[in-house]
Amino acid sequence: MLPASIQITGELLSAAEVQDICESLKEDGVRLLSVRGCQLSDRDFGRVCRGVAESRSLAQLNLNLGVVSSINRTRHLADALKANRSLQTLFLHGSPLLDTGLVTLNPALSTHPALVCLDLGDCMLGDEALGLICGMLPPDGAKSGLRELTLSANPGISSKGWTRLAIAVAHSSQLRVLNLDYNPLGDQIAGMLAVAVASSRTLEVLDLEGTGLTNQSAQVFLDMVENYPTSLRVLVLAENNISPELQQQICDLLSEAEDDDDREAPPPFTGPASSRALLPIRDKYQPPTWLPHSKSGPQVVLLTSGLGESLLAETEM
Repeated sequence: MLPASIQITGELLSAAEVQDICESLKEDGVRLLSVRGCQLSDRDFGRVCRGVAESRSLAQLNLNLGVVSSINRTRHLADALKANRSLQTLFLHGSPLLDTGLVTLNPALSTHPALVCLDLGDCMLGDEALGLICGMLPPDGAKSGLRELTLSANPGISSKGWTRLAIAVAHSSQLRVLNLDYNPLGDQIAGMLAVAVASSRTLEVLDLEGTGLTNQSAQVFLDMVENYPTSLRVLVLAENNISPELQQQICDLLSEAEDDDDREAPPPFTGPASSRALLPIRDKYQPPTWLPHSKSGPQVVLLTSGLGESLLAETEM
């Protein structure tokens, strides 16, 4: 029997339910486990982590929205990741990890043989944590690293930390998707990121929604995509003080480049569609209510397959 999907959101999990999850994990019957926003005791969280450690089928683990709520739970998760060898995607969005928690997780994250997608959005991280994350983006010629990285809504990271990330992105040989939405980056950091994008041979998606940018940043990105070859295909600039005209110009140029690539590429493989039925939506950070929301068109929601391959789907929010 093929491994199945367990997806539970916002529930209080009983000991019996946790027992069922653990048995399925240990029997290699789960490919995707999502207990997003769920409540469970520390003892039961430890049991789930031991199941993750023993599983050889689990590819995607979603613990978003506060499930990893203490340093003790972080230690349990770190132990599980050290033993696990199958996990490819890990969502920890909205967990109060702090730098201390990332220090605890880093040995397991940085040495995991299969992990390619990591969501650390809204985890209250700072420069120390970001330095460790940069180590998961090894330069060309080194070991393989992350393909997808989400660092949304971590305002404790300084300009020095973001500069270090830009350098790592410029030299990363694997990174395809980078989500930095709702961080107070400003035009200076955006300019450094533009240089990193121009240097990267793999980065295809960059989300800078709500990052305090102006037309100055947009003009830099426009010049880059207009005059220099780049792998970038999606640039999200919504909720910034950028004119719609500039955003449209950038979008049109990126679309033209993608169309050119599609004409040159061989026909895509059309395999079974069943795997897409298990795709959880990335927890896009919701800004405070005082931030204006665009009503002009659909928002882009990022989905992940759990295999490091991103799928972009437009949906009305």
